[in-house]
Amino acid sequence: MNLAIFFEPLNEDAFASLTKPRTLGAYVSRFVSKFPDWRGADIALIGINETRGRQADAPAEQPAASAPARAVRQKLYSLNKGAGRCRLVDLGNLRPGITLEDTYLRLKEIVEVMLSHHTIPIIIGGSQDLEYGQYLGYEHLERAVNMVTVDSSVDMTEDQDVMPNKKQLRQILMHEPNYLFSLGQIGYQSYLVEPEVMGTLEKMHFEAYRVGEVHRNVQEMEPVVRVADLLTFDVSAIRHQDAPGYEPANPFGLTGEEACQLCWYAGQNDALTSLGIYEYQPELDERELTATTIATMIWYFIEGYYHRKNELGFTSRQFTKYAVAFNEGPDRMVFYKSKQSEKWWLEVEPLSGSGNGSRVVPCSYDDYVQATKGEVPNRWIMTQARIG
Repeated sequence: MNLAIFFEPLNEDAFASLTKPRTLGAYVSRFVSKFPDWRGADIALIGINETRGRQADAPAEQPAASAPARAVRQKLYSLNKGAGRCRLVDLGNLRPGITLEDTYLRLKEIVEVMLSHHTIPIIIGGSQDLEYGQYLGYEHLERAVNMVTVDSSVDMTEDQDVMPNKKQLRQILMHEPNYLFSLGQIGYQSYLVEPEVMGTLEKMHFEAYRVGEVHRNVQEMEPVVRVADLLTFDVSAIRHQDAPGYEPANPFGLTGEEACQLCWYAGQNDALTSLGIYEYQPELDERELTATTIATMIWYFIEGYYHRKNELGFTSRQFTKYAVAFNEGPDRMVFYKSKQSEKWWLEVEPLSGSGNGSRVVPCSYDDYVQATKGEVPNRWIMTQARIG
């Protein structure tokens, strides 16, 4: 597929001064006059200037100067490159479709093609509903996928009068065929979420973590992120002091440092194959602080990617296997610990006799300690409920 037909080239004048040696910009192959060979890249940057999911009367075509990715690119290119290798391309800005649904389908095609060539798209988009198009790109895999979203709210209201960027998770849950195995919600704020919505997540055995839980121990979010095939990030999950480029303003939320930590975990995740960062509104970002925060998040994702350990198989000698005995069902639990990264996984076998195979899911050392005390970890219970 010729992806070039979907994209608008970048204005080289805006980025020419950002290619100094040792900066990241010097290592990015950009779409200026010739479309870059993205098949040989590890990661591809994609800008999307699509806001109709947030603002009904927004025009399909908006000035390139107002594109969310423009300021982010300028900040990202000026950052110093890490110590490892770096094979990045910037494909420019996706041309929006005639309708919002057309944009979803374009994004689906792009993600689908990139997944088949093992290139990770980083989508710097407009409204959060674009994650629906990102999710659709996994339909061709014909297997269950895991999704994690970082957001101050849970966008799955049943109210038909709200904008698409407040109900795209419901679209994902209702999509047929249903190939979503698990959904993790990180950073939500209880007073922004309807109780019925949280009840729905609980009934479906999906994980949800309040922003206070992230503040208390951001390291406990690592296993949550490590399970994801795709990660989406609503900028409004970050407190306004660190990222003012969204509305309505929110003084509470993740710190910029915590956002970068989550992106570092995502980059290290061997299973993760796409990242979307949405809801950045550059017209509200007077001093481009939000652009700097997002650029730094992407920098940490890239660095994390180049620190991957290829820890997806559990039969090799790079893992230590631990079996914990129980008096009742389950009669035992099996844990795996990587000798390289010291990360933990938990094997969950179905108790229902449904014929579904066992699943090995990321967990924490605390889960293992809990099991040794005879307590069943909540992560085992929720996974069991989904596979049973």
